[in-house]
Amino acid sequence: MTEAAAAASTAQADTDTVRLTLDEVQALAERVLLHHGMSLRHAQAVARVITAGERDACVSHGVYRLLVVAQTLGRGRVSGVAEPVVTDRAPGVVAVDAGFGFSPLAFEVGAEHLARKAGQNGLAALAINHCFHFSALWPEVEALAARGLAAVALTPSHAWVAPAGGIRGVLGTNPLAFAWPRPGGLPYVFDFATSTAARGEIELHRRAGREIPLGWGIDDTGADTTDPRRVVQGGAMRVFGGHKGSALSTMIELLAGPLIGDLTSLDSLAFDNGDGSTPCHGELVIAFDPKRFGLGDAAGDAARAERLFAAIESQGARLPSQRRFAARAVSRAQGVAVARSLYTDILALLR
Repeated sequence: MTEAAAAASTAQADTDTVRLTLDEVQALAERVLLHHGMSLRHAQAVARVITAGERDACVSHGVYRLLVVAQTLGRGRVSGVAEPVVTDRAPGVVAVDAGFGFSPLAFEVGAEHLARKAGQNGLAALAINHCFHFSALWPEVEALAARGLAAVALTPSHAWVAPAGGIRGVLGTNPLAFAWPRPGGLPYVFDFATSTAARGEIELHRRAGREIPLGWGIDDTGADTTDPRRVVQGGAMRVFGGHKGSALSTMIELLAGPLIGDLTSLDSLAFDNGDGSTPCHGELVIAFDPKRFGLGDAAGDAARAERLFAAIESQGARLPSQRRFAARAVSRAQGVAVARSLYTDILALLR
């Protein structure tokens, strides 16, 4: 590429995107959410999750989600002001009723109780009921890993995903996240949907007029399609890993649904009744205190975990979230680039 061509390419990129600092992303998200009727506490909590997604280059969970949240608020399905109510269900179980509000504030309130119970008992569970969960799960498990806890989080969604061998949506995208605390560094974290791709990724392809990879979804006849519109309109998403992914997704439905007295993805979709709002259901978070589970050699146990990670990386393999952590460092130093078309749509939410 010639110097002139490179300059033209850079100029085009500058035209197509808007660069924001992380503080500006947080402030923009808060402005939009407050404008649409959220209380300050809810707006700040939701904005923190959205900013974290943009910071870590998880664009399907970044500022794009403001469009989804604002739409849900506008349709009156979700409360932007409900205060989470904490219930002590058992020595190792705490529940937070989100009051049909978004989940981030409910998690922040419940995390304090969950961490305390895990420290006392070795493990503890947090059940969040009646919440609208729109975001990734890694912010939850990372927050617990920062307290020295291992953690698992899982949640259903809407019945957008066909089971292995099926042609109609029954399961949700049903993400599963896990975090393991590491001494003096970032935790080991993974967070993935049990569908082949996240719903947000398909929506972003649809917005951009781009095809999706073959295997992400099927049309209304059950045939594979690369058209995201046919997946969203009458089709279904695919589970990852065939029957194994289907079974794992079903487990998540049960543990984060009936087990905690909340909705499955089928129930959530029926509750939505074609409104197109964010899924309403529950969330289950389980925290483990490594110091209470071991035989008194916490340093030795941590060292064994580090040897495992080193054995993986020494082969040239990548630990989950390493790309996300690298993007985080860049974003903190340089800010983030948001597609101008998306930025324009977000500004329109303030009118």
